[in-house]
Amino acid sequence: MSEHQATILLLEDDASLSLLLSEELELDGYRVTRAGTVNEACRLLAEETPGLVVSDLRLPDGDGLELLKAAQTDGHSLPFIIITAFGTVDQAVDALKAGADDFLTKPLSTDHLRLKIRRLLAQADLTRQLQQFLAHKGEDESLGLIGEHESMVRLRSEIRQIARSEAAVLICGESGTGKELVARAIHQASGRNSGSFVAVNCAGIPGELMESEFFGHEAGAFTGARQARKGLFAEAHGGTLLLDEIGEMPLALQAKLLRVLQEGMVKPVGADQEEPVDVRILAATHVDLLKAVREGSFREDLYYRLETLSLRIPPLRERGDDVDLLAMHFLREAARRHQRGFLKLSEVSSRTLMDYPFPGNVRELGSAIERAVTFCEGDTIQPDHLPERIRKRQGGSVSPEGPRSSGNISEWPTLEHLQQDYVREVMQAVSGNKRRAAQILGINRRTLYRWLATGQSAGENNDETSPESIGARELKGEP
Repeated sequence: MSEHQATILLLEDDASLSLLLSEELELDGYRVTRAGTVNEACRLLAEETPGLVVSDLRLPDGDGLELLKAAQTDGHSLPFIIITAFGTVDQAVDALKAGADDFLTKPLSTDHLRLKIRRLLAQADLTRQLQQFLAHKGEDESLGLIGEHESMVRLRSEIRQIARSEAAVLICGESGTGKELVARAIHQASGRNSGSFVAVNCAGIPGELMESEFFGHEAGAFTGARQARKGLFAEAHGGTLLLDEIGEMPLALQAKLLRVLQEGMVKPVGADQEEPVDVRILAATHVDLLKAVREGSFREDLYYRLETLSLRIPPLRERGDDVDLLAMHFLREAARRHQRGFLKLSEVSSRTLMDYPFPGNVRELGSAIERAVTFCEGDTIQPDHLPERIRKRQGGSVSPEGPRSSGNISEWPTLEHLQQDYVREVMQAVSGNKRRAAQILGINRRTLYRWLATGQSAGENNDETSPESIGARELKGEP
């Protein structure tokens, strides 16, 4: 269900205001059901679940918070906006704590209300997408990797292809992007999924112990080796071994790893004979290994042996709306771990997360949501529950070339030119995230898609695409 096919339940006892709001929302393509009392609204809610609720606070037979509670009794919460002519800060806080998504005071700006409704329905639509993603795709098709951005769709496709091979794989990506998760997906999709998956962080093993850890040792091979011990390669026999942060492996051990890849044999420390191992090697790194080759800290022959099959995991800042999908996934998981009921992100919290670049990638997002759930006492995550570095970050402003950048009036850009530049810069600033770009531009995504599809920006001066005609059609609910 798209946002312009949604049903809105409007609870307002002022008949004239109710009619006005209903007509405005119907012009946007929504179906509106109206009620004048809490009892009537609860009856309508029981008959049909709307996409969103707009409710007055003070009503003849109670208040809007009673309807809010009724809308939350089925284990999930509907997008809910409270409106009132007697708004106070305390009332707003109480409404938001009770689970309302927004609190607006009269006299209402219908444009502001419509914008709030569009944003809340868009967020609800993303929640449904996540539920459908998890329910219909399942673990087998999603490979445990959540995301609908084209880069993630491509990554899952590459994983399935690579899983059919037995060759070594190099997994590249910034810290926190999920390299071990991708490695596990390769293992699970391969014919080795009944064998062991062993992961080791090369940066976490002292250099003098690496050979023993990887290949094992015989009793008495060195001081303290009282008994023989098999290494990680032997533990992963018949399965998969992930060498995380392989760029930290000493050159001497790199040569022995290359021999294992070529011959499938390992020699424990202190042993006279080599032993066969059947292991698929996956290597992961967040550094530029080719640069390390040029600097002499990584073997060139090993690099090209690993690089034959390579995967790049995109950073979170390049994945657009996947931030919302992942945030909701982490929220569900954290709520289950903390034995909490249904939790949701407020609209402001969602925008705050979308505006943050997440240098720590998916790992940082997961940690931020875990913290938010820990400090949230109600059922809605507010910005104050997020880490300070996220909520305090000031977004950079997009500044197209100003009209007085040149002293010569004849060289000043036209309004059309400025509009075109602004749309391009906004799209660049949000890494192509059309939902966020539409929010910044103050238009709906339908209009933005039309501009991008036709190659025309807001300033195209013809009957079909001029801002005036587009705005007029949208007020009439026309496509």
